[in-house]
Amino acid sequence: MSKSLSSLSIALSACRASSSRFVARRPLHTLHKRPLSIPQGSSTGRVVGGVQRHRSYATRVNHGISPRSVLIVNKLRTKPVVEAIETLLTYIREKYPDVQVYHEDRPDIPEGAKVWRPGPDAEPIDLVITLGGDGTILHASSLFKVGAVPPVLSFSMGTLGFLLPFHIDDYTKAIDSAFAGRITVLHRMRLSCSFQDSGGSPVDTHCDDWQVMNEIALHRGSSPHLNTIDVFVDGQHLTEAVSDGLIVSTPTGSTAYSLSAGGPIVHPSLSAIVLTPICPRSLSFRPLVFPSSSSITLRISERSRASAGLSMDGQISHVLSPGESVTVRASLHPIPCINRSSITEPPQMRPDEDGAIGGLSGEGVGPGKEDDWVRDINNLLQYNATFRSKALTRHSRS
Repeated sequence: MSKSLSSLSIALSACRASSSRFVARRPLHTLHKRPLSIPQGSSTGRVVGGVQRHRSYATRVNHGISPRSVLIVNKLRTKPVVEAIETLLTYIREKYPDVQVYHEDRPDIPEGAKVWRPGPDAEPIDLVITLGGDGTILHASSLFKVGAVPPVLSFSMGTLGFLLPFHIDDYTKAIDSAFAGRITVLHRMRLSCSFQDSGGSPVDTHCDDWQVMNEIALHRGSSPHLNTIDVFVDGQHLTEAVSDGLIVSTPTGSTAYSLSAGGPIVHPSLSAIVLTPICPRSLSFRPLVFPSSSSITLRISERSRASAGLSMDGQISHVLSPGESVTVRASLHPIPCINRSSITEPPQMRPDEDGAIGGLSGEGVGPGKEDDWVRDINNLLQYNATFRSKALTRHSRS
């Protein structure tokens, strides 16, 4: 009995390892052609009960090299966006004159910025700066469909969203901290997906593996008929879903389409894949959460009366006919997003449980500081707010 309990303890420790944080010291400069990695000699955790506990939530960067290239990604150039870009570029050119600024190949490219085109021959980018809403960050992720993504510094342009740590008014503090490397990076998981024909052979999609930040959704589109979709997890048949569709989302995407369909809210530090049905015919089909090591295949049943449209982060990309399938896995290349809570104030010089000093432990938030995610679900979702507490909040603001 004691031997069984010991084995169970080790297994539980291994499960917890995927959501822990790790210590890492590495440069901010990261080429998009290679994944973010921990250099040799860095501490990646500590051994507890014979199991190594990895810290995979946030990486504290304290000795970063100033980026040599910056990519500006912005929403449509309204007057506030134009003014914000001009202000940012003026500041970067005056304080960091050696930094090369790039922009997408669009008619509204800012003056002085070089054109940047995604692809295997693209110029290496060390830092991505986004201006807009959550959709702008999703678009930035789509520019790096294959391979690693540089750290992303996102600015809100008056919009609300879960992925917008900084307001544009705080650009000087954010840019200076990011360029100096005094930041905490939250690695937001992405999903990669590949397609198979009715015989199970790979389908050429002109891209190795499409990678998405929020979700992959199969839906019946304009068809009046429900989709019949066979779900396989690691090759094992899980269920036949008759519904308007299915959503496979990341923890980041759990507060997007999946949440509207009744899925759970998952903290972005977890390595997990969420499967959420869209209006299922069966009342017993509930959302499921799988470990990130799982491989999920969605195959349109031969008996399905309708094809299924497939969208990735809200962009329609494919139509799957009966017999065809899509396989979804966790991507090896997450989105490294710079946290606001880590740079609004200098890190406190304090030892942590591993003996690190001054926030080098990789903790995104020190004692007494609130987590970005906790703040967002309270402010944006009004999480668990009753009618009375909402009324009191309005009264206190008046």
